[in-house]
Amino acid sequence: MARVRVHQHVNPLAKYYRELPIEPLDLSHVFANPDLPLHLDIGCGRGRFLLKMAETESAWNFLGVEIREPLVIEANEISDSRKLRNLRYEFCNAMIDLDVLLENLPENTMQYVTIQFPDPWFKKRHAKRRMVRDKLAETVTEHLSQTGKLLIQTDVEFLGEEMAELFEQNGLEKFDIEENPLPIKTEREKSVEARNLTIYRSLFKKKKEKRK
Repeated sequence: MARVRVHQHVNPLAKYYRELPIEPLDLSHVFANPDLPLHLDIGCGRGRFLLKMAETESAWNFLGVEIREPLVIEANEISDSRKLRNLRYEFCNAMIDLDVLLENLPENTMQYVTIQFPDPWFKKRHAKRRMVRDKLAETVTEHLSQTGKLLIQTDVEFLGEEMAELFEQNGLEKFDIEENPLPIKTEREKSVEARNLTIYRSLFKKKKEKRK
């Protein structure tokens, strides 16, 4: 299959991406076994990380969310060709519409969330385009299982700090980690490691509810 070419940067605040027709996801229409724990990868790009995860971890369902529709189409075609019934990719502007997509998600289904090397939008005037904003942080925290985990990875220090602060403000507890706890690495992660650059990793969990 020929590699799909797309723009590296997509402005999530452009009119087209602010008005996408998003429908709530029905897991029973997406996965062979909708009762399996769900791993959500936000900003999944070409989806190769999730593809390998789905092949490796058959006891989990995997959902990738990506704003560049051609990549979503390509990733689903590859998944279908390999008959992976525990993997699905959705075209969605996560910054704005993730709450709608996950609206009907059963409680305690989402056990793992990954946000890996999102676009940092370095220029100050573009900061508002960063994917992880208040609304996304609220949505992830709301749907994350009480025993679930959120993994963030970036090679941009200030972005790691910014994302961590947003999730901590929404009630998640942060743990700094040195190694990736997952069995598969993204292409970006492997590239950064090959250049001996620092990766800022944080693992988040919901704070334990205090007994009365």
